[in-house]
Parts: sequence; C-alpha cells; structure tokens
Amino acid sequence: MRTSQEEINIVKAAMDSEKKVRVFKRYQALYLFLSGKTCEETAAIVGVTKTTVCNIHSAYKLSGLNGLHDKPIAGRPPRLNVEQRAELKSVILNKLPCEVGFPAEFNWIADLVAKYIKREYGYEYSIRGITGMLDRMNFSYTRPTYVLAKADKQKQEQFKQDFDKVKKNCWTEKFDKSSLKMNP
Repeated sequence: MRTSQEEINIVKAAMDSEKKVRVFKRYQALYLFLSGKTCEETAAIVGVTKTTVCNIHSAYKLSGLNGLHDKPIAGRPPRLNVEQRAELKSVILNKLPCEVGFPAEFNWIADLVAKYIKREYGYEYSIRGITGMLDRMNFSYTRPTYVLAKADKQKQEQFKQDFDKVKKNCWTEKFDKSSLKMNP
C-alpha cells in the first residue's frame, strides 16, 4: 500500500503536537512505518515489538488517527448510588456537621464526610477517596489553617458562637422563605 506525502505530513503534525508519551510513541511508530521503514526497523527505533507496530498500523487503517488514542478506563463503579450521592451533596450543602450528629464541628472536612458515609451508608472511604469523590461532585476544598499558639481561647470560642449564629440566621435574613416560589 502506497502512502501519500500528505498523509505522512498529517501523522507528523499530530506527532509533533502530542503531549502524551504513549500516544506520541504510537504516532512515531506509524510515521516511521508509513515513511518506508519495515516493522522490524520501526520496532527497534521506537522500542516496541514488531507485533505492536503491526497493531498500530491496523488501528490506523481501521479508525485513522483516532484509533491511536488511549481508550477511557472505566475504573471501579462507585459505592454510593446516584440517590445516595445526591443526598450526600444535599447534606453537605445544607447542613452543618453539628446538625447531623458531629458535636462541635462547624465545617465539613474530608474526615467527617468519610465518617458520615460510614455511619449512614456503611461504606468506608479513605481521605483520598473522599477528596476524589468531592471533586467529582464539583466541590472544592481548602486545607485548614494553623491555630496560633498565643491566640486567646475565650475570644476564639466567642467568635465561634457568634459565627454559628450568623450562619444560622444568614438564610432567614437574606431571603424570606415564604417569598420563594417554584416555577411550574
């Protein structure tokens, strides 16, 4: 099969703009093979087997350059079903941890989310698993700041109480719940 110079140039351009090493090697192997190198020569240059070069060429003939991209990896199915994830999102957005049984906690942190999931749904998650799930649910998280050693404990406690009152009253002060209406 004869390959046109235009086709070789398209493969070269795709190879030059590719950022992923695995896909770049596939483009490189295809480019060398289409440029006239044998499967053995191409395999030796790129560092793959002769069979791999033949498979790359076959995928290219079948699907074009799109056939050389990495396929998505499905991964493990989520433990929480869609309804449970929606309920969890609602709890995180609308309730404080102290309102769902975590005393003296005012902010959701990954550890509390993991404990909540364990308690409510019976699944154990690592902190990394929780942060990944929160990211997929479009939540952002910040790292905690350090507490100063010389800070006044009484002022901190008073601030926490005042801040809790502000958070509780914020919704009722800004919006009159009776004026909210659903559009049909």
